[in-house]
Amino acid sequence: MKPVDNRLPALIRFATAITVLNIAGHFYLGFETSIAHVAVALGTAYSLEILFETIMARLERRKAVYLKSGRDFFYFLLPGHISAMACSMLLFTNTALLPLAFATAVAILSKVLFKVQINGRSRHFLNPSNTGIAVCLLLFPSVSTTPPYQFTENVAGYGDWVLVCIFITLGSFLNTKFTKKMPLIFAWVVGFFLQAVIRTNLMDTSTTAALAPMTGVAFLLFTFYMISDPSTTPFKRNNQIAFGFSVAALYGVMMSLHLVFGLFLALFTVCTTRGLFFWLKSLDFSTAIDPVSIDRETRTLKEPVTYRV
Repeated sequence: MKPVDNRLPALIRFATAITVLNIAGHFYLGFETSIAHVAVALGTAYSLEILFETIMARLERRKAVYLKSGRDFFYFLLPGHISAMACSMLLFTNTALLPLAFATAVAILSKVLFKVQINGRSRHFLNPSNTGIAVCLLLFPSVSTTPPYQFTENVAGYGDWVLVCIFITLGSFLNTKFTKKMPLIFAWVVGFFLQAVIRTNLMDTSTTAALAPMTGVAFLLFTFYMISDPSTTPFKRNNQIAFGFSVAALYGVMMSLHLVFGLFLALFTVCTTRGLFFWLKSLDFSTAIDPVSIDRETRTLKEPVTYRV
């Protein structure tokens, strides 16, 4: 029986979820960014996705994917749509629009420029949205992450609990049925808890404060919709667990060193390390210097050349 490919259904549902969240955020929840930020991010993502696909189609002498049909055009734009929505939702650039366009461009470029062979296929290894956000935060001192309170600013009472339940239920459903990344998510959550307890006991700081981020919607978004990206995380269960624990452990180290934006930088570092591992694994070391060479035509050994002094 042929295995079911859940990538497209997952992509559609993730794109739908992040779009609904952005609409609700700007018109009800209390997002701090403007509609102009969303428009700039989307325009940047769509333009670059079409540009790069056009270039690749001409180089490979094929028809561009987005030209095949209206449905293919819609599906083609979904990954860029998700990256643009994530960048505009999680980055606070005040009134500046260029840093957001830059972050979105980095997210799209990361999929084109940084690829390795994984299980016989060329894949990008950097989480696009996270990469764009992390690089923008590192290069633009005036840019920060959006305040966590924006996701529940206009929600009170039972609404706080309802919103959290929606995020957890929907995120669990998507990652159980489509992405199959629940082992990674569990490892990340457990790892985050453990690093907080260990770090605060070693440094004699407040454990409650270190665990507080887990109660916020921003943490839920990172957990269910970013770190679980199916294209840039492992497939096997044990590898997923190692990936989740690695991000949590590195986050704990960064917090101990008083580094800001630890969530995004930790994920970026682990994804980069994983990509380097597969790149080194793909290198051919069989051509190393050997004193005895093999004649490929006759399959006979040639004696090494010797020099008399």
